[in-house]
Amino acid sequence: MITDEQARLLRQGRMKGKTQEAAAAAAGMSVRTARKWDTGPLPSHTKKERDWRTRADPFTAVWETEIVPLLSADDRGDLQATTIIAELHRRFPDQSFSDSLRTLQRRMRQWRALQGPPKDVIFPQEHPPGREGVLDFTHATKLGVTICGTPFAHLLFTFRLSFSKWSWTDLAYGESFEALVGGLQGALWALGGVPEVIRHDNLSAATHELRRTGGRTLTRRFKDVLDHYGLRSTRINPGQSHENGVAEKGNDLLKTAIGQALIVRGSRDFASVPQYLEVVDVVVAQLNAAATARLATERPHLRPLPSTRIPDYTVHLPTVRRWSTIRIGGRSYSVPSRLIGHRVEVRQYSSVLEVRYADRLVETMPRLRGDQEVRIDYRHVIWSLVRKPGAFARYRYREELFPCLVFRRTYDRLRQWRGERADIEYVRILHLAASTLEVRVEKALTELLDTGRPFDYARVKAVAQPAQRTVPQVAIPTPDLGHYDLLLGGAR
Repeated sequence: MITDEQARLLRQGRMKGKTQEAAAAAAGMSVRTARKWDTGPLPSHTKKERDWRTRADPFTAVWETEIVPLLSADDRGDLQATTIIAELHRRFPDQSFSDSLRTLQRRMRQWRALQGPPKDVIFPQEHPPGREGVLDFTHATKLGVTICGTPFAHLLFTFRLSFSKWSWTDLAYGESFEALVGGLQGALWALGGVPEVIRHDNLSAATHELRRTGGRTLTRRFKDVLDHYGLRSTRINPGQSHENGVAEKGNDLLKTAIGQALIVRGSRDFASVPQYLEVVDVVVAQLNAAATARLATERPHLRPLPSTRIPDYTVHLPTVRRWSTIRIGGRSYSVPSRLIGHRVEVRQYSSVLEVRYADRLVETMPRLRGDQEVRIDYRHVIWSLVRKPGAFARYRYREELFPCLVFRRTYDRLRQWRGERADIEYVRILHLAASTLEVRVEKALTELLDTGRPFDYARVKAVAQPAQRTVPQVAIPTPDLGHYDLLLGGAR
């Protein structure tokens, strides 16, 4: 079949003085065909519309009575042709419709175009420069990133200018207030200016539900943050993510670009979280490179930053309980036992907690997330536990006192070899790890477990702490200062 493009190429060749044979060869047709299309209408103009079927319609008998009612009841247009065929087989087991799937799909498409339910319309928005920035959290676990072989569950905080599409990204472990404020401030200070409006969804870190009206409004804390930067908040309706299209599209572009970068890298496993974030930063920089020109247009419309940032942490003032723990956000954390009975200041960041006393930093620990409710550092309690080893057997948080799998295996073996004496032996081993180096004790335990022979605390200590070499005593006589006098005399 000759196309319009071939016919145009033939005629252009003839107008340039080519022979019919040469023009036909250039257009990819025979000389006989070239004579037909050398002049006259183009092939598409000569095609006649066909208003008859070339084969019988297998759905004629069931279309109006069986299929149309199903399509009419499908208000959202989700019903698939394969589902209808399966239903027809159930209703008419003696007939076969499987070979006519494409025919049914074509007829359904035509029916929906003429009589089907209306589809959602996308309304393009105009975004004046400097007016709006959008923020959001997006789940990134599906990227398949692992840290030292362990799946890395995380989110990405994203900020994006609606006009220029300049973006900023930060790591987050949850949609917490601290992650929200830290991400927003990081984006604004990296941008060097403030838009007029910030658009976001109804995440609980920024909004709360009103009891009387059932609506949602800004929390006092987040409103204070926006007031500090002179930002005005606009929110989408609950459950209507399409109303934040700039953020949703930006998240999709970001995660697609990161996924492509990981494919090119050849591995999704990283030695550390900072190493993974280096890849994310490179991807964000590449995306922002495409927005350089529009960002230059938008910058003059941004408002200046305030003189200072505000703290991106939440302050708690708990009193350390008798079991050497504090309660923060419904979760328990251990602290050094010397703080029992004292009121401490806890600064809760998005990923870590800082424990302070008398304006001094005492302890920094990772913030619990997910289904984790307790974090007990054995170094905080071992000094009391070694004096009361019997408390280990029924200690409420006993499972927290196994720093790694090797220590857990050690305790299980000690139970087999020593019975109830295993509690005392294990507590002493844990005390040894706290007193020296955990990694050295872990290595000693691994070596002893590999032998398969019973051992106890004394044996572990002997392997982990071999006898130190004796340092020889060196006798250094008192120097004779008279030699210096002789040197001085010679200098004269």
